Amino acid sequence: MQRTREKSWEGWGHGLLGVVIFSGSLPATRAAVSGFAPLFLTASRAVIAAGLGAALLALLRQRRPARDDLGPLAVVALGVVVGFPLLTALALRHITSARSIVFIGLLPLATAGFGLLRADDRPKPAFWLFSGAGSLLVAGFALAQGSGGDLIGDGLMLGAILLCGLGYAEGARLSRRLGGWQVISWALLLAAPAMAVLALATLPETWHGIGLPAWAGLGYVSVFSMLVGFVFWYRGLALGGIAGVGQLQLLQPFLGLALAGLLLHEPVEGGMIAVAAGVVLCVVAAKRFA
Repeated sequence: MQRTREKSWEGWGHGLLGVVIFSGSLPATRAAVSGFAPLFLTASRAVIAAGLGAALLALLRQRRPARDDLGPLAVVALGVVVGFPLLTALALRHITSARSIVFIGLLPLATAGFGLLRADDRPKPAFWLFSGAGSLLVAGFALAQGSGGDLIGDGLMLGAILLCGLGYAEGARLSRRLGGWQVISWALLLAAPAMAVLALATLPETWHGIGLPAWAGLGYVSVFSMLVGFVFWYRGLALGGIAGVGQLQLLQPFLGLALAGLLLHEPVEGGMIAVAAGVVLCVVAAKRFA
């Protein structure tokens, strides 16, 4: 019992570090698309992270995954290497990063749902009540006539959340066998050939005029969002439970909104803060029943 409790706390600690790192992803993506096209950004961040992941795998002499692991690794790649980065980059051409961050409130519900389907992670019924309440708060905000809203941008963000939740749940299931950083590294390598071709096909016509914020954004999403964050996140989900630790993602709106306001000088409306506060209260309640 004591060992199980220690593993749970370790899982929550790793998960929290992952959330802190991921909180900078959308503001960094917003900065990056000011200088790079969404397709090039998606492909180049994956190629850069794949190179770093390959180096880690080689240096630490990790065994290749089994043939049965290739399908699940492809699902991880589809969700978190290709799907989420591409759809969010496209969405951020229509909406502000502050608005997109509020959609992260839907991610814990999506992760828990796919955890139930893919990893047989079964929280108590009350968990779904509170997790669903937090998601409804987010959905209600997205449908409201607030500034920065756009039907295309909001739709792209919803698609990104679904793919990301699938990738998180599948990656957490694999992490119990392969290890957290190994899962994301192998998924990046699996996607690398296609991403390299896409990066070459979408190279900017000129590198002149691409500002420092865009380069900084590309660097952050390539190293931290695409690799380092998953080292902590997948281990946290594997140790502490997909549904429970996944609820920590509801802290991202607070952290992300603060970054969007401080770094990008985007307006952070009172309604956004109210929604973020509401979903955090929901996760506190949901944690008790995960």
